[in-house]
Amino acid sequence: MQPSQKYLDPQTLASLQGLELRAHRIVEGYVAGLHKSPFQGYSVEFAEHREYVPGDDLRYVDWKVYGRTDKIYLKRFEEETNLLVYLVLDISRSMHYQSDAASLSKLEYAKCICAALGRLVLMQQDSVGLATFDEALRQYLRPSGTAQHFKQMLHLLDQTEAIDKTNTGPIFHDLAERFTKRGLVVIVSDLFDDVEPMLAGLKHLRHRKHDVIVFHLFDPAEWEFPFRDATLFRGLEAEPELMADPRAVRQAYLKEIQAFQAEVQRGCRLHQVEYVRLQTDQSLGQSISRFLAARAKRVHV
Repeated sequence: MQPSQKYLDPQTLASLQGLELRAHRIVEGYVAGLHKSPFQGYSVEFAEHREYVPGDDLRYVDWKVYGRTDKIYLKRFEEETNLLVYLVLDISRSMHYQSDAASLSKLEYAKCICAALGRLVLMQQDSVGLATFDEALRQYLRPSGTAQHFKQMLHLLDQTEAIDKTNTGPIFHDLAERFTKRGLVVIVSDLFDDVEPMLAGLKHLRHRKHDVIVFHLFDPAEWEFPFRDATLFRGLEAEPELMADPRAVRQAYLKEIQAFQAEVQRGCRLHQVEYVRLQTDQSLGQSISRFLAARAKRVHV
């Protein structure tokens, strides 16, 4: 199966029709787009043309070019910018988990999120990149806005497997330095790691003036703990196996997982990071479209 067929479900794409992923804050790109530049007034020199897209401001139509070619092109100026979207995908072993209640593992679900958002970004003529990590940064595909680049991104998603344990804090610090142009950083992860260094890494990304979104993934079994009979629990990130009676530990487990999620959410709010909790048994298209619609109402550009 082609990566585009595997990760781009037609129903998901249909649910995203007409939606846009926009920045809350000023971004820094290099071609014209939907978003304010940090360099307004710095230079208004003509740069190049791009084809007209419905909804574009007609003030920038080059009517001389239209008269010669019968095609509508807009003038691009130096202070205009596009949105740079950096997709950051957790490929640690815990992302491999899939219960009977979910049709996809967390990693597969996360890959579909990245593919859907990547396609959306390119459709709105912005640029998207992809970084994958576990305890180290494994791959980094710099942002671009071409169809060939998107094919390369899908191929990278298809070749990526859950490998090692998570180490979010140092990775986020590393990416904060690598992402030299400010943009929108979208992190897709189960975030099963020490919370304090992880939040410090997110704070670093915000300090670098990036707009940051965290998609916090849970398998339904991780959130609801539906087990009844004696069960052998296997640690996916170097933790030992544990035989336990789920009924005896259920309340303590639920208390811990809820406290962990609440701590991450509070930390994100403190550092002005947008937080979205998702379960892998939820419709991906509906979840993303609800998020985008709600975000669009809050965006000030």
